[in-house]
Amino acid sequence: MFGFEKLETWQKAIDFADLVYKLTRSFPNDERFGLTNQMRRAAVSISSNIAEGSSRFSKVDFARFLEIATGSLFEVVSQSFVAQREGWLNEQEFQRLYQAAEEQGRMLSGLRSSVLSHG
Repeated sequence: MFGFEKLETWQKAIDFADLVYKLTRSFPNDERFGLTNQMRRAAVSISSNIAEGSSRFSKVDFARFLEIATGSLFEVVSQSFVAQREGWLNEQEFQRLYQAAEEQGRMLSGLRSSVLSHG
């Protein structure tokens, strides 16, 4: 087992990516290389940056990767507004994604604070 797999923040990031994949499956086919792809790549980037950052010897470097993961999370949130306005996410789906993003954001912020305070 890799160290990052034990991080609850990473585990939740995988769950978040699963949710994004599930919700974007119903997007129009002509968006497959547009918003669908962008949202999925940004969602996957969250867990990837947590994993990569955890391999760094410097706590400051790890914290920087957590900032990048947070940026990717914010991308998904912004893109979900577009998807909702286009009618590809209904209100319930949007709220589910938004609430999951809020939780993920809190976890990333907490992990970053923890990393920096123990460095």
